[in-house]
Amino acid sequence: MTCLAVMHRRPVMVTLLALISGFAFAGFAAVKTDSIVRLDEVKVTAVRRPLATVQNLSGPQLQALSSTSIADALKYFAGVQIKDYGGLGGLKTINVRSLGSQHVGVYIDGIRITNAQNGTVDLGKFSLSTLESVELYNANKLDHCQSPSEYASGATVYLRTRRPQTDSLSVLASAGSFHTWRGRATAEFNRRGWSGFADAEYLNSRGDYPFRYKSEYEDTVGRRRNSDIEYFRGEAALFKGGFASHFYFYRSERGCPGGIVRRLSDKYTNIGREWDTDLFAQGSFTHSFNSRHQVKFNLKYTHEYLRYFTDYPENQNTARVDNHYWQNDAYASAAYAWNVAEWLSVNTGYDCRMSWLDADLKKFSPVRRMDQKAALAMQARYMGFRLAASVLYQHYRDHTSMNTGAAEPLSRATPSVTLGYSLRGLSLRAWYKRIFRVPTLNDLYYTQSGNRNLKPEYTRQWNLGAEYHLSPANWILSAQADVYLNHIDNRIVCLPLKGTYTWSMMNYGKTFCRGLNSTLSAAVSMEPWRFTLLTSLTWQRDLNRTDPEDEDTYNKPICYAPTFSCGITGIAQWRWLTLTVSDLYVSSRMWSYADPEDQLKPYNNVDMKLTAQLRQWQVSGEVNDLLDVQYEHIPRYPMPGRNFKLSLTYIFKL
Repeated sequence: MTCLAVMHRRPVMVTLLALISGFAFAGFAAVKTDSIVRLDEVKVTAVRRPLATVQNLSGPQLQALSSTSIADALKYFAGVQIKDYGGLGGLKTINVRSLGSQHVGVYIDGIRITNAQNGTVDLGKFSLSTLESVELYNANKLDHCQSPSEYASGATVYLRTRRPQTDSLSVLASAGSFHTWRGRATAEFNRRGWSGFADAEYLNSRGDYPFRYKSEYEDTVGRRRNSDIEYFRGEAALFKGGFASHFYFYRSERGCPGGIVRRLSDKYTNIGREWDTDLFAQGSFTHSFNSRHQVKFNLKYTHEYLRYFTDYPENQNTARVDNHYWQNDAYASAAYAWNVAEWLSVNTGYDCRMSWLDADLKKFSPVRRMDQKAALAMQARYMGFRLAASVLYQHYRDHTSMNTGAAEPLSRATPSVTLGYSLRGLSLRAWYKRIFRVPTLNDLYYTQSGNRNLKPEYTRQWNLGAEYHLSPANWILSAQADVYLNHIDNRIVCLPLKGTYTWSMMNYGKTFCRGLNSTLSAAVSMEPWRFTLLTSLTWQRDLNRTDPEDEDTYNKPICYAPTFSCGITGIAQWRWLTLTVSDLYVSSRMWSYADPEDQLKPYNNVDMKLTAQLRQWQVSGEVNDLLDVQYEHIPRYPMPGRNFKLSLTYIFKL
């Protein structure tokens, strides 16, 4: 995406004004000694071209999208697959270029959201209301002062919270389909160099949407049961200069609807329930010593509680479950950057994270994991050429009181290198990255299925890309395209090795993926109109290369990986009205090797949103899934189909 940044705005403006004023005074002093010459403000602008492969949504574009959670915004990025188990209460995870959810790092203000238990982040728990921008980096971001954790993922998502510029209080009320009610209040301030916000949101949804599931062998009509959710989310942040802090609290109760059952969906409704309590507090401080040295410190504490309960009184083959999990996480980081010369900078850092997991499962002992990372990176530039290289060292050690003992300590060093060249509006890039994901605590120690002998899952990524920017007087054009290759070895999967009812975690699988990602964005201003177009396209072939002797699976597409997907979003603004129309197309996906005909159907998802800003009032109406296509991300988990939402916001200017 195109990003226009003012480069050294105040110093340049002051210098230019001083010089011009000096010449003006010298030339006219003899004639008009008492006159005042007024000069217009001078702005110096430049296009910031990041060396990394990045996609961005920010400001009005982000708020104009018809979306409820971060997952709804990310689905329009090239190379992204969202897995959604249906409805507001369904788990929502992100998969980038078929690397898997555990290979994607999600960051809020530069500090990672972690889950040592299962390695995934539920994006449905995070709102867009407090965000200034959402960015997706393939490989990792390439800043001059980064923590080692930021180098440790195959892809990274950065969520940047909004820095308020004025004092205000806004109140929102919203009603939607399937008995969905939402209320939110946000207070913002900016005084004496300090800024911050407090945001609270409550949502209640019955989620009882009707569905029709039709295939060659069945035609099932029913209504989704046990798909309700009730949650409260509270956030607060405080900023000043290089200091940033963030507090987050989330508590919810939701139903786990399960997959629908042919012709018996009402009788055999899943009655599982889940309770979540998540909170974290984090802070960071960045300071520059003159223009050559910079330090950054991060601190974070996270607590998560999960309870899962289910009981099937009519099914004697299913046991009653009432499990509780507690997870705590403490994190500290220090990073240092040194601008050795105008053309060279060096970055180093150290991270330490301690995670504790406890559960009331039978034969489960508390587990403690020490995670340490160290990184050394450099960036160099000469004329239009740029180079970035890094090496990341990771060390993991687990402690448990189990009789079988903990897994063996794991230590690995992995490299990454990026090359780039820029000429006027054109940028070329090439990068390679090798990284791994360590087995999660569930993979290693979960009762009955855990395997303490698991190896890390390695990925190797190659990328070639080009980017072009053009920005005449009243319009902006930006285009980029990347071709890539991914190899994944020692994939961690769950297989039924001890019978149908007992599964085990195993290293089994190699995959080979080749693909193309491209985006095009354009914006045109013709007062009082402004038009914005955002497009993305993904083509990829993600193939199973595990066993050449297995004709049923070898060189066949990986389950749930579409070959083609594309998205297009148009935004039209006229004074106080904004209309947004989005269309996302996803091709068919295989979901089982047992029968090649078992495929999820292709679908088009069209969303519309109309927003009116009338002084201090804002009214918005949304129609999601306009074509009423009850598509599936997961088999037998149909999405809600066409639904509506109306929101009313009042903003008090303090």
